[in-house]
Amino acid sequence: MKISDNKEDFDKAIGHLHHELSNLRTGRANPAMVDSVKVMAYDAEMELKGVASIGVPDPHTIQIEPWDKSLLKAIEKGIVAANLGFSPVIDSTVIRISMPQLTEDNRRDLVKIMEKKLEEAKVAIRAVREKIRNSVLDAEKAKEISEDERFRLQEELEKVTKQYVDEVDKIGEEKEKEIMTV
Repeated sequence: MKISDNKEDFDKAIGHLHHELSNLRTGRANPAMVDSVKVMAYDAEMELKGVASIGVPDPHTIQIEPWDKSLLKAIEKGIVAANLGFSPVIDSTVIRISMPQLTEDNRRDLVKIMEKKLEEAKVAIRAVREKIRNSVLDAEKAKEISEDERFRLQEELEKVTKQYVDEVDKIGEEKEKEIMTV
């Protein structure tokens, strides 16, 4: 039994955190803000990234270019329905979204939302730790490992958990700087 065999579960929690934080609006344009917007295309609901290319021509603009120009209105409708806080503008064959400047209050609210997402990631990491801890205890009860081995594994588990929690804190500090930078 090795703690490193469960690294993937810890990595999933960090990956989910990265995805959640990429959707936070920081005043800087980012394609991830709109790539999962649902669009009605070809009688099916599809993600925006599946029907258009999404680019960032400058730090305050997202540009969406549908591969099928007949989807312009459907894409605009999908973005408005997603209620992301910005308005798409159709400009001949592309859709442009200008990122509104964030106020100080908006930035603080975003930091609060970010802190909730960080805490959710820490809870997920602790849940993984608990699952592994229980499997170590079960292995000891089944006489698969010794008491000394259990203590060694639990110590290793705590170190690994602390590394991942520290990584979440580091990600949070970087994101907070990004949010609070005017």
